[in-house]
Amino acid sequence: MGHVDHGKTTLLDTIRKSELVKKEHGGITQHIGAYQVEHEGKKITFIDTPGHAAFARMRARGAQVTDIIVLVVAADDGVKPQTREALMHIRAAKVPFLVAINKVDLPGANIERVKGQLAEEDVVVESYGGDVVCVEVSAKTGKNISTLLEMVQLVADLTDLTADPQAELEAVVIETHSDRRKGPLVSLLVKNGTLRQASEIKIGDQRMRVRAMTDDKGTLRKEAGPSTPVEVLGFKDLPPVGRVIGVKSTKIAVAKEPIAPAKPSLTKKEAEEEVTQEPEEEEERQTIKIVLKADVTGTLEAITSNLSEEVEIIGSGGVGEVNESDVLLALATGATIYAFNTKVSSSAKKLAELEKVQIKTYNVIYKLFEDLERRVLKILEPTIDEEVVGEATIEKEFTVRKVRIAGCRVKTGEIAKNLPIHLKRGDKILKDANIKSLRRGKEDIDVAKIKSECGIAFKPKIDFKVGDMIVSYRKIEDL
Repeated sequence: MGHVDHGKTTLLDTIRKSELVKKEHGGITQHIGAYQVEHEGKKITFIDTPGHAAFARMRARGAQVTDIIVLVVAADDGVKPQTREALMHIRAAKVPFLVAINKVDLPGANIERVKGQLAEEDVVVESYGGDVVCVEVSAKTGKNISTLLEMVQLVADLTDLTADPQAELEAVVIETHSDRRKGPLVSLLVKNGTLRQASEIKIGDQRMRVRAMTDDKGTLRKEAGPSTPVEVLGFKDLPPVGRVIGVKSTKIAVAKEPIAPAKPSLTKKEAEEEVTQEPEEEEERQTIKIVLKADVTGTLEAITSNLSEEVEIIGSGGVGEVNESDVLLALATGATIYAFNTKVSSSAKKLAELEKVQIKTYNVIYKLFEDLERRVLKILEPTIDEEVVGEATIEKEFTVRKVRIAGCRVKTGEIAKNLPIHLKRGDKILKDANIKSLRRGKEDIDVAKIKSECGIAFKPKIDFKVGDMIVSYRKIEDL
């Protein structure tokens, strides 16, 4: 665990001699991954938790299902917000931990400063007279990686961690996602007992038989004992992340209000019926309506829990690729589809193009949040992405050939015929429109300058009054 960019996944890559970090979009881990390694004849299972702030609940869940935590702190960056948050989860879970000070090979590394910052967080390492094991490592060069694994095993021996392969099964759901061909896939970490292929297990109201299991390397497994992470095929529905499978059939404390598994695809009629059931008063509150899809439940939960109240998720959304049902739901509600790290089916793409439904796809979480933040700001301040070109007050009203004309005087800047306008009454924008004709006397003009008078006809027609303000503006493309 630790702050984003402090090298957790790269450290795990070095331990596994793998290249996991190359698979991570934007260089940040966005799922909980569980991986097993062997050191001096003993197996160690690592759970890699995301460092981005949006994944706080996933990190908390990671702390809840582990026996020992390695807190990673970059030697050149020191203690950061997610470092403190990780410590909070560690203390809440009452899990033993050790510190890995990473990136000691960098020119800006300051190990003593990091140790001092840790002491300020009540984490006193052994070299400072405390009892917290600290290993100075470099994920890049491999320095002290073997020592780190030895220290993990030492802490495990001192903690007297035990499990019984013959005991009743106890496994924790650490991640779920839906595969287009295989269906629901569930990542489990076996805590006690042994999970076997063809075993029948019960989770909540669901009974299922294990059809197949693969380990973190993609190898088919016949059985999985304690501390073994496996992906299981055979579930009919996706169980809530954090659910404990086995004799305790409960959920870990952190898994509050788990994301419900995605509902089956809706028909067009069902999508319309779902919309009609929404209370009318909701329409009074201006919101950004989205249909949200993600590749795995944990990520869906992380995104959902970090959305502002101005963002309204329509329908079940859920885990899996964007399908025609999602497009129909977005069409019926005027929503935009946001797809994170998941595919869009070819039929959904065609339907979206035909019906002009917007689908936005992302593989880096903060890019998705930045987009929604811009849209929220547009709700809170409608003119935030606009530059005012000029303002004019309506001083007269007259009709020419049954067309209402606003007689205006330009107060600031200029009024341009080819730019859109706001009709304002006081501080409130009443209507948006374009200029159909702009005249000075009988002369058609393209621009009315400051202090000049002009006559304006609008399209579409707007109900203006003398005293109203016309604001000519252009969009700022960067926003």
